[in-house]
Amino acid sequence: MALTYIGTRDAKIRAAASEAILRGICPDGGLYIPEEIPEMGKTLEELAKLDYRQLAFEVLRLYLDFTDEELRACIMGAYDEKFDTPKIVPVVKKGDALFLELFHGRTLAFKDMALSILPYLMKTAAKKQGLEKEIVILTATSGDTGKAALEGFAGVEGTRIMVFFPEDGVSPVQKLQMTTQEGENTCVVGIKGNFDDAQSAVKSIFTDKALAAELDAKGYCFSSANSINIGRLVPQIVYYFWAYLRAAEMGEIKLGEELNFTVPTGNFGDILAGWYAMKMGLPVGHFVCASNDNKVLYDFFRTGTYDRNRAFHVTISPSMDILISSNLERLLCHMGGQEKTGAEMESLAKNGTYTAEITEKRMSGEFATERETAEAIRAFYEGTGYVMDTHTAVAYAAYKKYQAESGDMRPMVIVSTASPYKFTKDVMTALDAKYAEGDAFALMSELEKAAGVAVPQPIRGLEQREIRHRNVCEKGEIKDVVKNWLK
Repeated sequence: MALTYIGTRDAKIRAAASEAILRGICPDGGLYIPEEIPEMGKTLEELAKLDYRQLAFEVLRLYLDFTDEELRACIMGAYDEKFDTPKIVPVVKKGDALFLELFHGRTLAFKDMALSILPYLMKTAAKKQGLEKEIVILTATSGDTGKAALEGFAGVEGTRIMVFFPEDGVSPVQKLQMTTQEGENTCVVGIKGNFDDAQSAVKSIFTDKALAAELDAKGYCFSSANSINIGRLVPQIVYYFWAYLRAAEMGEIKLGEELNFTVPTGNFGDILAGWYAMKMGLPVGHFVCASNDNKVLYDFFRTGTYDRNRAFHVTISPSMDILISSNLERLLCHMGGQEKTGAEMESLAKNGTYTAEITEKRMSGEFATERETAEAIRAFYEGTGYVMDTHTAVAYAAYKKYQAESGDMRPMVIVSTASPYKFTKDVMTALDAKYAEGDAFALMSELEKAAGVAVPQPIRGLEQREIRHRNVCEKGEIKDVVKNWLK
């Protein structure tokens, strides 16, 4: 029987997976969650024999209303030579931790894992729902989602994609990856504001009934490639099962033993996918939710109060520079139900704060300062020869704090969300202060020497590519920019 999705603010909002994927967000602004989290029907021993594509099939079939044939076509289209290793996601042991390397796709970040398959899911969903309108993908990005979504949807018939990013809040590599994007159906806009400004504006467009009616008459409908879309979130569940099975294969644990995960967290989607995997039966001991100086999630897990009324910090881990973690709403609903969640989200919108009872005890928050992040990169490299990106370094520093505070010495997987090449200047400066005035692209050859890993093909010569998107707008102009582009 196909899984039903319900709203986080109103359980009466119900949708099949294909409808939820196309909508992206509930009509009342809430998010879709599974009415019941499915159990993994196969044993760990059975799953251990599968490759990544086969494992994806076993997980996703429990969440989607697709036929086996439709689902296999989506998976095979997504996880192919776009990834630079047949494993898709390597798990490596370095020092005292396992690293789940999620950056082997075209855009060198973990978003590729879900955004490689989302266009296939969306096209299949549109066909199942009999939708003949052109799908307009609106996406806010703190750096990585934007390029991965553009790469996934560029040239896809029946879709257009529009990405908004903080003009001064992404790395030079991230910015050029987006602004050089090819494809007639793509549009990239820098905003004079931060990620939260872009995300709030995009979410408000999804619930603007007048605008929806206006565009419906012109043959358009909106959807999202952010992790507010359940079609973005559920493919991420797969790699937690994968990491666990590889850890067992490497002899780090025995099948059935508990494994811990530390996840660098901004919008809360990545760690929530791991939580779903645990609820499906994966033996997870503890999740460490790792924050940078924008430690709104750290404070929430320590106090139960979420308060976005604070200074916003632009850091060397920009994909985590977020004060409104949208996917936390899903966990709140699973913990407390729709009525409480609706009230909490109303309080967040009005006052910028809410307080909730945290009943999930297998998740806690830690954070790393800028200094601690840079020190983690340098010290770990000196000890192992392995170069972490700035986000992975936040996670590693947070893991060490968690271990010291809790005494929990179970094996730990660090979810490594990006290649160090996306943040070359900050990584090299962490390794040696002499690189502080260097050019991000010129320093790639130095990083290549340090890491012993060649500059990834997708970004070779990136600085020489033609800039195709030069649009910049004020944060209050986003709605008008969308309307003008669609004219």
